Amino acid sequence: MTRPVTFNRRQVFGLTLGAAGFAAGVARGAEAPAFGPAKHGMSVFGDLKYPADFTHFAYANPQAPKGGAFSTIPSTRAYNQSYQTFNSLNAYILKGEGAQGMELTFAALMVRAYDEPDAMYGLAAQSVAVSDDRLAWRFTLRPQARFHDGSRLTAHDVAFSLNTLKAKGHPLILQQMRDVIGAEALDEATVVVRFAKGHARDVPLYVAGLPIFARAYYAERPFDESTLEIPLGCGPYKVARFEVNRFIEFERVKDWWGADLAPMRGGYNFDTVRYEFYRDRDVAFEGFTARNYLFREEFTARVWATRYDFPAVKDGRVKREMLPDRTPSGAQGWFINTRRDKFRDPRVRQALDLAFDFEWTNKTIMYGAYARTQSPFQNSDMMAQGMPSPEELKLLEPFRGQVPDEVFGAPVSPPVSDGSGQDRALLRKAVQLLRDAGCAVKDGKRLLPNGEPFTIEFLADEPQLQAHHAPYIKNLGTLGIAASLRLVDPVQYRARVEDFDFDMTIERFSMSATPGDSMRPFFTAQAAATKGSYNLAGIASPAIDALVERIINAPSRAELITACRAFDRVFRAGRYWVPQWYRTNHPLAYWDVFAHPETLPRYLGSVGGIELWWSDAAKVNGTVDKAGKP
Repeated sequence: MTRPVTFNRRQVFGLTLGAAGFAAGVARGAEAPAFGPAKHGMSVFGDLKYPADFTHFAYANPQAPKGGAFSTIPSTRAYNQSYQTFNSLNAYILKGEGAQGMELTFAALMVRAYDEPDAMYGLAAQSVAVSDDRLAWRFTLRPQARFHDGSRLTAHDVAFSLNTLKAKGHPLILQQMRDVIGAEALDEATVVVRFAKGHARDVPLYVAGLPIFARAYYAERPFDESTLEIPLGCGPYKVARFEVNRFIEFERVKDWWGADLAPMRGGYNFDTVRYEFYRDRDVAFEGFTARNYLFREEFTARVWATRYDFPAVKDGRVKREMLPDRTPSGAQGWFINTRRDKFRDPRVRQALDLAFDFEWTNKTIMYGAYARTQSPFQNSDMMAQGMPSPEELKLLEPFRGQVPDEVFGAPVSPPVSDGSGQDRALLRKAVQLLRDAGCAVKDGKRLLPNGEPFTIEFLADEPQLQAHHAPYIKNLGTLGIAASLRLVDPVQYRARVEDFDFDMTIERFSMSATPGDSMRPFFTAQAAATKGSYNLAGIASPAIDALVERIINAPSRAELITACRAFDRVFRAGRYWVPQWYRTNHPLAYWDVFAHPETLPRYLGSVGGIELWWSDAAKVNGTVDKAGKP
C-alpha cells in the first residue's frame, strides 16, 4: 500500500496515440535486456532486512483483530489534497481538491518496510528482477491480485497506470517520473518498466509505490478531470459513504486478496476508516471532545497545553500519548517567493529572517514546546554540522564564487534572539542589510530600490495562524515594511499557491531517510517554473541543481549523506525561507478504544493509526457504530 502521505491516482484509457503508444513503441524498438535473478524486495542500495520467506514485518502485530472503526481529521496531504475540504475523488491530478484516504483504495506493486530506510517488498508484484544496466525493471504479478469487482489485476493494468500517470498525472508526479521512459506488459503477469540512462536511483522505488488502476474501467472515463464517481480499486479499502466538504468513509474489503501477504499481515485492521473535515481548528477540537471522531494528532501547542482538561480526559475515556518521531523532521517555515523582484536580493531575505523572534513566539504562544528548525534535513544525520568535511569541500569547491562564502564555513543558522519579542540588536542588523540592498526609508516607510513601498502579504488559509503572524508583522513594521496577513478559503489558497501568487506562505515538508528524485519538485530550477510544484521559494540555483543530482546518484549511503550535507549548506546560505519550528514527538489524543504495537517503526513518519493500530473490542463494548461515531 502507498503511505498516507501519498498520492491518490486515477486516469484515462483514452490517451492520445503519442502517450498510449509511447511505452509499447519504445519497448518494441529496444533490445531485450539481460536480467538478474528475481527477488522478493528492492532497496536503493540493494540491502534487505527480511528474507524471501518472512511472515510479517517485525513491528506489526499479526494477531491484531479485524473490526471496529477509526475516525480522524486530515493531518497530512499530497498533490491536490486539502486539510479542510474535498470536492473530488481524483486526488492525482492538479484539478480539484482530492479527498483524503483515496490511497487506501489502490494497491501498488510493492510496499515500504518502515523499519528500513527505503526497502520495499512485493504486494501486487511477487518479485522484481533488474537488468544488468539497471535501465529496466521486470515485475512479475501475483495471480491472486484482483480489483474490487473480481476482475484480475494484470500487467496491462500496471502498464496503463504508469503510462497514464506519466502523461496526465499531477505535475509533481510528472516531475518525479521524468526518468521513466515507459512501461510495457509482456504478458498477463509480467510488466517491464524502462528508465532513462542516468536515472535517479530511487525512481524505480517511486514507481513501485504508485497505485494500480483498472485499464478497462477508464476506457470511457477521462483521467484528468475531477469526479465524484467512486473509482474501481484494488486496495484494502473502498469508498463507502461521503458528503462533499464534510466527511468521507472507507470500508474494509473483507475478502481482499492481499490481506494475508507477509507485508500486509497485521495491518489495515479497521472495518471502517473515516475522515472528518472542518474549516476551523477550534471547531475541529470541539468535534473531538464531542466524540465526532476518535483519533487526533495535536499540532497546536496551546491546545495541547491548556485544553485537554475536558471530562473525558479526566475520567480516562480519552488517552493522551507522546510517540517519538525519529524520522527527519523536515522543513517548516515562511517560504519567500524569490520570483518577485523585491525578494531577489539575499540581504533582504536575511533581514526578514532577523525580524522573526522565534524565542519569544515559542515561549509566549507555543508554551515552549518546539525547537527551531534550521535545515530541511532536521533531526537526521544528513543535516550539516560545523565546518565542511574534506568530502563536502570536494563537492562544494566547483561552486566557489557562485555561492555565498558562508557555504564554506559553519552552516547558516537562524538568529537567536533575547526573547523580548523585539530584539534591538537583530533589528538594527536587519535595518543595515535593507539599507545595503538599496531599501531606504522615507516618511517612516521602507521603500524598494525602485521607489515603491516595501509591502509583504502573508498568505494563509487557517485563522489559527494569526497569532504566529502578528508579532512577526509587528517587527516588520518596525523596519518600515508594511506587512499584512491575507486569509483565504482553502480552494483559493491552493489555487494561488499552485500559481505562485503570493509573497510569503507557510509550508512544511520532509525528506525521506534516503532522499532522491523526490528532491527535484522542492529545490530545482525546473520545479521553480512548474505550476503546482513544491518549489514555493522559486529556487533556481545551478549549484543546488548539481548537488540534487549528486544526492540522487550517490552510489553509497556514506556518499549520500555527504552530498546531503553539502546541499544543506548551499540551501541554508541562500536564505530562501524564514525557518519556523519542529518537535521530535507526536502528541496524540484518542478515545480509549484502540491499541497499537508497543514499538512503532523508525521510518514510519507518522503514527501509523490507520496502518498498524487496531480496535480493542474489550474497550469498545458496543459503544461505537461502524461509522466511528458514538
